[in-house]
Amino acid sequence: MKPSIAVIGLGYVGLPLSLQFARSGVSVLGLDIDKTKVAAIGEGRSYIRHIGSSTILEQTRSGRFSASSDFSLVARVDAVIICVPTPLNKQREPDISFVIDTGRAIAPHMHKGILIVLESTTYPGTTEEDLREILESGSGLRAGSDFHLAFSPEREDPGNPDSNVASIPKIVGGFTPGCLEAAQALYGLAIARIVPVSSCRAAEATKLLENIFRCVNIALVNELKVIYEAMNIDIWEVIGAAKTKPFGFMAFYPGPGLGGHCIPIDPFYLTWKAREFGMNTRFIELAGEVNAAMPHFVVNRVAEALNEFSKPLKGSRVLALGLAYKADVDDMRESPTFVIMDSLKSSGASVEYFDPHIPRIPTSREHSEWTGTLSIRWERPIVSSFDAVVICTAHQAVNYAELAEWATCVVDTRNAMAPLQASKARIFKS
Repeated sequence: MKPSIAVIGLGYVGLPLSLQFARSGVSVLGLDIDKTKVAAIGEGRSYIRHIGSSTILEQTRSGRFSASSDFSLVARVDAVIICVPTPLNKQREPDISFVIDTGRAIAPHMHKGILIVLESTTYPGTTEEDLREILESGSGLRAGSDFHLAFSPEREDPGNPDSNVASIPKIVGGFTPGCLEAAQALYGLAIARIVPVSSCRAAEATKLLENIFRCVNIALVNELKVIYEAMNIDIWEVIGAAKTKPFGFMAFYPGPGLGGHCIPIDPFYLTWKAREFGMNTRFIELAGEVNAAMPHFVVNRVAEALNEFSKPLKGSRVLALGLAYKADVDDMRESPTFVIMDSLKSSGASVEYFDPHIPRIPTSREHSEWTGTLSIRWERPIVSSFDAVVICTAHQAVNYAELAEWATCVVDTRNAMAPLQASKARIFKS
């Protein structure tokens, strides 16, 4: 008989994971403090663009997937998977309060033999130190003997149609060998390949390495973009040529800055933890500085482009095209577009945005001043009324040929206009 599980946190990680387990015949209880998500699942309605409502409806109708805000229901399941946010606070230090609060909420309802797995990205030691202490003190049970404890980092690639939960290899580290065995058995029910590592710490460190690797390499091409532009060399052409090398090179691409729930945040979890051991993470911190400077480089490029039309930035109308942090998703977490819009606005420009996937800016912790702002309509009279358009995200749903015809000044941070052979607009790469 297959076990029953609870997945806590029904966002971009927890919801697709829940659906994959349900498809595999596991009874899944989704838990979230956000009652609007719980209600949406009860109605078979998706709130994440790349997950269809029919997928949710299929699993809820089968009886294998349900949702609730009642954490006491943990007492009825065999395993709990925690997929809650781990942001940085205002001091750019790790905030694991969501993990700790979740631990406190489930501890009184734990029973002997239950498996607890943390998937939220965090610094090495969180699972076997911080979370374990909360679970043990709140339940009276002991990890490794009374209950199983493990860490298995999420690996989601939203917007990639070729990516699915079942086929992405799953890293798993356990507090004890028995904990590892239990976690492997659980994930083996729904995921094709399980990759065991020696400990929770090793699994936590693996996730950080994956995102630090991306962060540092993106910083490298961002820095090269600035240098090559000064030399009148097209960085996109250079990368396209370099990636023809069949060995020893992996293509990374520049942009207006880092976004999403991983790359702008995760490297600094290691930076913070390393200080405990008297170590400095110079590569990570330098990469962070380079990437954090990119939105301001873009704003300067917008000012330079407007100068070509004898217009100052102050008083100009600027359209930010693309609010999501990456193409073809509706996820705006840590999006550099917000930084660009804030900087443009503080420079005296009038700023609006267009994003086909985010028609209205929802409430967020970081950018409350933009809450409720509506996307413009994609119509020629509206788009052509802006003095400059800055492409921040290259959504496939955007008609760039129309943009080239309608706009007079386009600052392209994503090389989205490159396929167009002729254009009415002046295009400035950034």
